[in-house]
Amino acid sequence: MPSIHDVAALARVSIKTVSRVVNKAPNVSDELRERVMAAIRQLDYRPNQSARRLAGGRSFMIAFLYNNPAASYTGGIQAGAANRCRDLGYHLVVEPVSLSGEESPEILDRLVAALRPDGVFLVPPLSDDPRLLQRLAELKLPCARIAGSVVAESFNIPTPERAAGRMMADHLIGLGHRHIGVITPPSGHRAAARRVEGFRDGLAAAGIVARDALFVEGRFDFTSGIAAGERLLAQTPRPTAIFATNDDMALGVLTVAHRIGLRVPEDLSVAGFDNTPAGLTAWPPLTTVSQPLEAMGRAVVDALAHGPADAPEFPFELVQRDSTGPAPD
Repeated sequence: MPSIHDVAALARVSIKTVSRVVNKAPNVSDELRERVMAAIRQLDYRPNQSARRLAGGRSFMIAFLYNNPAASYTGGIQAGAANRCRDLGYHLVVEPVSLSGEESPEILDRLVAALRPDGVFLVPPLSDDPRLLQRLAELKLPCARIAGSVVAESFNIPTPERAAGRMMADHLIGLGHRHIGVITPPSGHRAAARRVEGFRDGLAAAGIVARDALFVEGRFDFTSGIAAGERLLAQTPRPTAIFATNDDMALGVLTVAHRIGLRVPEDLSVAGFDNTPAGLTAWPPLTTVSQPLEAMGRAVVDALAHGPADAPEFPFELVQRDSTGPAPD
């Protein structure tokens, strides 16, 4: 098996230079870096991870803690983070937390004791969990968050949740809908709550009264989408459109509509949020909002591996499909 000495000899550099290239250290010229990488590829050299940890005082592990019930959302973030970790020579450790999040500080303590990760990143709703954020600060463990709302000692990547909610409201109102139901996120999910705020902004701008009865809370899963859809569609008059704040709940509404004989979108328009694969294969395909989830996962890993920089901007896009159409006469 080739060693670091073999790489150094082939690249005609010092062992220290090889180590700096392997550890992604700054201030290595492009010419030297490419020469070392060419030698690594030619020899099929695999760095000794234990030696890397001892030499740099780092574990080369990044931890992802989540309690978001939308599997496609966390899966997209995780895929981007895992691929970026691989690019940078890190390993991703994934720790699910219960929906209540009550045990999150204890899970963090066990994780730190066992693996000593170089950093942790969080997605909503854990991005705003006060006990977890306080424990991270006490441990002085670098943290990066996606869509955090509260002020904390961590790097945060904001997302345009409110603007996206407004975008969906404008879309449905533009189709002539005035009586629109909304399935809101679970309480405590501050990022997704901003989608509802943006939707209310759109209603107000159009002079539409936001009736409380048309806002029904869900749990970000398919089953709660069915229950909320049943409540909304049992009202008189019935909504002509329903916006669910994630795709799983919107798919539940589609199921209810089909079961009671409503045509989508002729009788009822249905829209979701997150642009999950299931939304594309539903019938009819689901109008939704797309987030660049994998890019967001890569960005939090970069923030932890290289240190915080200016927070990147991630545009959300309306994806219009066949589940929304003109309001019925």
